[in-house]
Order: sequence, then C-alpha cells, then structure tokens
Amino acid sequence: MKKLGSFFLSTLSINYKLLNFMKSNSQFLVAAISALLASMLLSACAVNPATGGANLVLMSENREKEIGLEEHEKVMTSMPLFEEEELVSYVERIGQKMADVSHRPDLVYHFFVIDSPEINAFALPGGYVYVNRGLLTYMNDEADLAAVLAHEIGHITARHAVQQQARGAFARGAAVAGGIVAGIATGSGYAASQISEVASIWAQTGLSGFGREHELEADSLAAEYLVNAGYDPAAMIEVITVLKNQEDFNRRVTGGGGTYHGLFATHPRNDRRLQEAIAQVGQLEESATPEADNDLFREIMNGLIVGQSNASQRTDQRNRYYQDLLGYTLVFPDDWNIEETTTTVTASAPNAGNIRIEAQRLQGNIEPRVFIRDNMGIENLQKSEPLSQFRLIGHTGVAPNSATGKMERVATLYLGPRAFTFRGEITDISMSDEIDEMLLASIRSFRAIQQGEVVAGSEMKIKYVQASEFFDFSVVAQQSKIANFPEETLRLLNGYYPTGSPEEGDWIKLVE
Repeated sequence: MKKLGSFFLSTLSINYKLLNFMKSNSQFLVAAISALLASMLLSACAVNPATGGANLVLMSENREKEIGLEEHEKVMTSMPLFEEEELVSYVERIGQKMADVSHRPDLVYHFFVIDSPEINAFALPGGYVYVNRGLLTYMNDEADLAAVLAHEIGHITARHAVQQQARGAFARGAAVAGGIVAGIATGSGYAASQISEVASIWAQTGLSGFGREHELEADSLAAEYLVNAGYDPAAMIEVITVLKNQEDFNRRVTGGGGTYHGLFATHPRNDRRLQEAIAQVGQLEESATPEADNDLFREIMNGLIVGQSNASQRTDQRNRYYQDLLGYTLVFPDDWNIEETTTTVTASAPNAGNIRIEAQRLQGNIEPRVFIRDNMGIENLQKSEPLSQFRLIGHTGVAPNSATGKMERVATLYLGPRAFTFRGEITDISMSDEIDEMLLASIRSFRAIQQGEVVAGSEMKIKYVQASEFFDFSVVAQQSKIANFPEETLRLLNGYYPTGSPEEGDWIKLVE
C-alpha cells in the first residue's frame, strides 16, 4: 500500500504541459481532483482487526507501536504514577486477562495506574492503557475493573486513535490538494512546503477523545471480551451507570463537566443502542463460570486513597518537610535528619552541614536585605541576591559565622505576618560549593502549604465493612471524613445513587 506522502509526490510529479492543460480545462480539473482524493481514500483503507470492516488507516502496525511508545514517554513526564505494587500488579493481571481474549492478543500490552483523583482512563496506540486512581475508587467488583480495562483495550484493538489520526490527515490532505489546485488555476504553481506538510502528517497524532460511534464500538467490544474472559457482559452497563451517576451529580452540584470519555448524553440504562449492543454480545456462547475473586478485589482496594494524595501533590518527592502550624513546606537535602520544635526546624547531615529555620514576627515594613542586617546581625553579606519565589519575597547570601568563623548560608523570606530566617552551616570545607548549592536549593523550595494540599498520612482512604440490618447512608455520612456531600459521595462510591440501600451482609465502602 502506498503511503499518503509518497502518493502525493508521485501524483504531483507531472510535467508542465499537463499543468497548463489542467489550467485551461476546468472540467478535467474537477475530475482529476476527484480521482486524486478517491485514490487516496482507496489506498488508505484497511481491514479493522476487531470488527472486520474497512477503515481509513494511514500507518502500519509497527508505526502504531512507535507512536504509542513516543506518546507514552510524554505521559511519563507529565503524570505521576501510583506505585503501590500490589494494586498495580493486580490491575496489570486483570488487564492482561482481557487483552489475551481480545482481537489483538499478540500486541504487548502495558497497564499503568495514574496517581490522580480524576475519574478517567485512556489508551494510546500500540497497547498502552492507563487508569486513574480516582476511577478505581468507583469500581465495586472485579468485573467493573475488567470492563473499564476492556473498554480501553477495545479502543486499541479497533485502532480508534489511528483512525482518528487518519481522518485528520485525509482532511488536511484534501485541503492541501485544494491549495495546489488553486495555485495551478491562478498560475502561481505550488510550494514544496505544502508537500512536506502532507508528509509530516504521519507524525501528527494525538488523543483528544473519541466520538459516539467509536465509544459505542469500544463498549460492544469490551462486552465481548468480558464474555470471552468469563465475566457477565452486563458489567459494562453497570460500570457506565456508576460513572454516569457521578457525572450527573457533579453537573448538578457544580454546573460543570468532568466527564469520563465514553459516557452518553442519555442515561446508559435508557440508551437503546448500548442496550442492543450488550444484548447481542450476551447471546454469544458463554465461556466457563466467571472466575472473579471479589474477596481479593476488596483486599486490594481496601485502604485505597480517595481524593487528593500527598504523593500526587508533590513535585519533589525527596525529603519534603511540612510545618502545619506555621503553614510552610520545603525540601531538605536527601537523607538529612530533621528535628523540630514549635517554631523552629533543623535539618543536618554528619560531617556535611546543617540548616536551621526560625520564625519571627515581622515588625513594620522592612526590606528583606535590611532585615538580615538589622535583625539577624549580619553586616558583611557576600553573594548577596534577592529572592522571589511562590509569591514570596526575601534575600540571601553567605557570611562568616562570628562564633565559628565558618561560612554559612543565610536568608530570610516573608510569609504572611512572619519573617522566616535561614542559617545554613557548611562543616565539610572540602565540599563547600556543593553543600552551599544544596542549602540554597532548600531555601528556594520554601513556600506556603497550598490550599487542599494533603500532608502524608492524612489522606482519606477506603475501608470495607459489611452492612448491618439497619444500614443508613445518611447516618454513616455523619461520621465520614468527606467534607462536602458525604452521603451523596458514599452512595456514588457504592453504586446506590441517588437512592437505595444495601442488604444486610453486603460489603460497603466507607471513607475514613
């Protein structure tokens, strides 16, 4: 199959006499362009490996894998991974189980959990599947998780991202062809840059969500994979219903979106086409009895963080310190020991250096440089420079310690009504430059604790309990750590929104 770029080059490499003929014959011009676009379309058609139908596809499977890897590397630099080994391994195992019964089992699939509270999942070409931690909190059994992963695998097996890229490339190609024709008609010729633009379309791929048809197709494929793996295909309806309920509630409360891709404008239980697609799959010969181990599912998900996690909030995971009382945080050098009092903190490493931070009430409007001189008693400041970070102002420099004679890094930063002073001592003279750089890096990481930022150990987490005879969401919500809409949130997490109650003995997720 000829690629689109080479096709354009060969098609446009015609002699000047033919160009003049086309310029003087508009009917031939129209026919030639029509033939050009039709030939492009026919040469780009390929059989969909999942549906068997013909699709517009402009890349080989090898190129699809290359693009997947390229885009995956971008994801890894922009999104934090959730690295709880037991949960990640579990997701990988269920995902691989679904991939093995898909239409493209020979692809090498990769499954990742993104440490984000957002309710979402997505896939990249070539076998890369990602599910957010926030989406996992809404899964109520193993079949739910399998359904989500199967849906994303369905996008991969049907090559939806590749088809999307091809449609965009074809549209761009048509536009460029139109530009070439316009140039011929006006006698201006064509530019080599237009040809190079067409050729570069192969590298222009992205994932911006899929349309109604592809989402329905992914759901239908997912239901088929569920059956093949021994799950009830109705899990596809169940998990979409849970997510649709969450979307509806979020829209009612905030008036905004926050939609997991694949949700329909109508409710899934009332969506005729979705119901028909799932019902048709349900008529397939079912495999062995479902092997879902929901006891293991609850064991894995018990303790899963709900909402924002401390790890996902941090841009630097090394040795971050939080001072809740005074409302600041900073990163100390790796492996330095931390000792604190109510108003001070000291970080140190044997035979290297130390840094002490102290809070003082700020009296009057005084420049940070002057504060170092008058309040810290440091006259001869070297390497003097202002600080401006995280909307804070301050000043820093180095000076000899009057008691020891050793050089120390000093600084002050203003946060609210307080001035925070820094004194960093360098004990290893042979590494004075390196240690000073570490001290200055810590000072530059100082900032206020952000609103909603979670301190390690204080995250909200799932706890599984069995419902009592008189279980009532409204009563349980009164003791929940969920700050806003606790009853509605608990109902959403458990699949009982907007009404309904579990039976005695049913497993329920609480948030503590």
